[in-house]
Formats: sequence, C-alpha cells, structure tokens
Amino acid sequence: MGSAAQSESGLPIQPLYDGRALTDFDADAKLGAPGEFPYTRGVYPSMYTGRPWTMRQYAGFGTAKESNERYHELVGAGTGGLSVAFDLPTQMGYDSDESIARGEVGKVGVAIDSIEDMRTLFQGLPLDKVSTSMTINAPGSVLLLLYQLVAAEQGISGDQLTGTIQNDVLKEYIARGTYIFPPKQSLRLISDIFAYCHKEMPRWNTISISGYHMAEAGATPAQEIAFTLANAKEYVRAAIAAGLDVDDFAPRLSFFFVARTTLLEEIAKFRAARRIWARIMRDEFGAKNPKSQMLRFHTQTAGVQLTAQQPEVNLVRVALQGLGAVLGGTQSLHTNSYDEAIALPTQKAARLALRTQQVIAYETDVTKTVDPFAGSYVMESMTDDVEAAALDLIQAVEDRGGAVAAIEQGFQKSEIEKSAYRIALEIDNQERTVVGVNKYALDEEEPYEPLRVDPQIEIDQCDRLAALRKERDNDAVELALEALRDAARGTDNVLPPMREALRLRATVGEVSHALRDVWGVHVPHDTF
Repeated sequence: MGSAAQSESGLPIQPLYDGRALTDFDADAKLGAPGEFPYTRGVYPSMYTGRPWTMRQYAGFGTAKESNERYHELVGAGTGGLSVAFDLPTQMGYDSDESIARGEVGKVGVAIDSIEDMRTLFQGLPLDKVSTSMTINAPGSVLLLLYQLVAAEQGISGDQLTGTIQNDVLKEYIARGTYIFPPKQSLRLISDIFAYCHKEMPRWNTISISGYHMAEAGATPAQEIAFTLANAKEYVRAAIAAGLDVDDFAPRLSFFFVARTTLLEEIAKFRAARRIWARIMRDEFGAKNPKSQMLRFHTQTAGVQLTAQQPEVNLVRVALQGLGAVLGGTQSLHTNSYDEAIALPTQKAARLALRTQQVIAYETDVTKTVDPFAGSYVMESMTDDVEAAALDLIQAVEDRGGAVAAIEQGFQKSEIEKSAYRIALEIDNQERTVVGVNKYALDEEEPYEPLRVDPQIEIDQCDRLAALRKERDNDAVELALEALRDAARGTDNVLPPMREALRLRATVGEVSHALRDVWGVHVPHDTF
C-alpha cells in the first residue's frame, strides 16, 4: 500500500484507514477492504494513492481534421484518455449526404462517414498509448471496427488497444432516442461484439452501461443506478444465451454515471452501485473471476445542472461534481466545460475543465488515502439507503419481465419523467435553488461569444463522400455488404464481414442500412 503521506501540518495521512474498530455496522460484510468483495470501498486496493484516475476529455466537432487538432491540444495539456463525441447522423447510422442528416452534420460531435474520416481523426495520435472512449451506441460495432482498422494501418494490433465503446442501446429506448434496430436484434449485435472483442481486442471495454443519460433526463440517483444495473443484467443474460461464459466477457463490462452537485448522495450512490453489482454477478450469475464482480465506471459531471445564466458559476459546479466522482471512486472522469449550456466548448473552456481535474488530483489531499468517507455515520447510512431504494427498483423491473419487457411497457421512462417533473416544479416554486436562475440572478447577462460550427463543413463532407464513392471498387463493396446481410440473417458473428466492408471503404450509413434491410428499425410504442 505504501508509506503514509503528510498533511499540510506535517501529520501522517495513512493510505488506508481500517474501519473494523467501528461497532455500528458490520465492516467486513458491508465494506470489506478496498479491492475486495463487495468492493464498497473501491475496486482496487490502492485506488488513487498509486495513480490518479484517467482524465478523459469528451471532444469532437465539425470535421475529423478539426477534432484531431483538438485531441492533439488535449494530449499536450495532459489528457490521459480521449473521449469522442459523434454528430447525430453518425450516431443514428446515416451518412452526411443523406437528406435526414441535413443541418446536423458536425453539430454535436464529429462527422465520421468512412475509414478515411477515422484515419484523419486519429492521425498522429499514439493509439497504443492513449485510451480512447467512443460515445456511440447503435452503430458502436461500426466505429469500433473503423478504429481497429486505422490502428492496424499504424502497425498496432487489436490486443494493444485500450478504450471503451458505449454500446448501450437499452438506455436509448429509455431516455435518449438514438436507437436503430429493435431491442432483440440490438442485443444480438452487442453479444457479437462481446465475442469478437474477447478474441480480437481483449483489453477493450466492450460496453459502457450508462445511467448518465437517464440522470440527464431526470432520474434520481437511486433510479440511475437501478435502471442501469437492470439493463446490465439484460446484457449479461443475452451474452450467456448466445453461448458465452460469464467470466469470458464480464471483466470487460464497464459503466457510465453522472456526478451531480449533491456531493454526499453521489458518493453514496457510487459505493452502493459497486456493492449491488458485486452481489448480482457472484450470486445471480455465478461469476468466479473477481474482475467480473467489479463495477468499474467512467463519470461525467452533470451537464443538465449547467446554466446559460452566469456561465462562469458552472466552474464551481463542475469542481464540486468532479470532487464527488473522485471521492466515489471513479476510474475515469470527464469534467464539463463551463460554457456547454450555451454552445460547443471553446478551447479555453475545455482546458479549464481539464485543469479542474488536475487541481483535484494534485493540489488536494483526497488522493492520499483510499475511500476517505468510509466509516462516516452519514455516508454508511446514505449508502445503505440508496442501495435499498435501488434494489426495490431493480426488483420492480424484474417483476415486469426484465429490462426489455419493462422498456416495452414504458416503466423506466415513466418513472424518470415523474422525477423530472417533480424537480422542474421544485425549481419553478423556488423550493430548489439554482444559483443565477431562480435566485441570485443578474438583471443583465454579460455578453459571451460561443464557438459555432461552419455550415461549409456539411458541404465539404458531402463532397468527400462523393469522391470516395467514385474512387472505390463499388462492386467489391456491394459484395461485402451482401455478406454482412447474410450473416445478419443467420447466426454467424456479423463483425468479421462488417470489418471487410469497412476496409473496402463502405460507409457508416451503407453498413447500417445493410443491417436495417435484414433487422428492420425500432418503432417506439407509448403505453401510458
């Protein structure tokens, strides 16, 4: 564990404080040691006393070239992991020149249409040394394979690549809406990704099961972890039903949560989530590998709590949210930029967001000891309370037939909407204070010049697509796409034929349409 660090007064700070002297709770059963079941105190024995979390900054806008320039700036500023934002057409499996994409190209993330864009996006970046997270769900397999192909061109093999694809489509049906295929086919695709990465990319996190977007839609902390873990159970069941052994894929599962300004409950939420997941994996699914029982997660600070009014106040909010994530034991963290409630972050704002993490890591003492809040009467009680509330909700999902059946019945969406409505009423009635909005507001806001995306980007992206289709071997592309359709009709893993089509310069939209041809698309049905 290492020797004791020192406080500002020169007093020792032990790397680990033992809670077994406390008598008000069973420390061994509820807490255990850090890095041991049930992982309440963290998934690793030393946590940040050994090294800090991965400081990951979410970025991507306009063209691949512009985003590549931003990534080089972030790496130069000390970012240890990249996190890629894709534009809406890419997230929905459409090419930039399709009519449905008009006006959205490059707006909320980078436009990626083919391997050529992916090449440009990661040009000059050491993919064997940088961990890359990609916020992509329905077409997650497509972007993963493009990343692998580009890495191979750099001489980097799949077993050297580290990172994550979000790949969590169930939460799209609940809270976000960027789905393509029906739930059954989406689960088939996710199981294929698990199997493919087990062989081809063993260090890659194949899914980031997300509560973040549910929280942004209004879910409470208990709802956030409950519905996320219920979705996770559905993924595990689907993979086992596809013939995979739980310990072959579960170690590569990861999670994605929000960090709000309510510091104490957020820390309790993270600790409760680890404890619940450890018991689910050991007791329900029979996982033997300790790594299968560990809930490892990425955190992003709460975008929904940022305000367009007095945007500099968001720096304070983000610092508190980031501190909560660290005290809760996150494995990686993205801190939002203070101007994100207005537009895409400026370079200065993105740099300040990263500096916020660096101040927490290197100027505070929270990294000098593992799980600083363990043994606190408040924290242990709140952890128990959040755990109990989450378990009740998980059981409510199970009573409805599991996550997919509950989604089809509208259960999770309805519960989240009720919470969102309650919060909105509390803000409107001033029962909940939002500084700068319903209290301490200014008569006149200071002017702010946001970053804007040039509309020429869409024209240029469409021109590049036209040139690609003219230059490539279209007959070979169509044969590869038909091989993909054949795999989708049967039971073969769809990723190998998909990779070949992408290597031949099939586009993201063409690959997605090939699967739409066979699997169809999801049509939501409101039942309440």
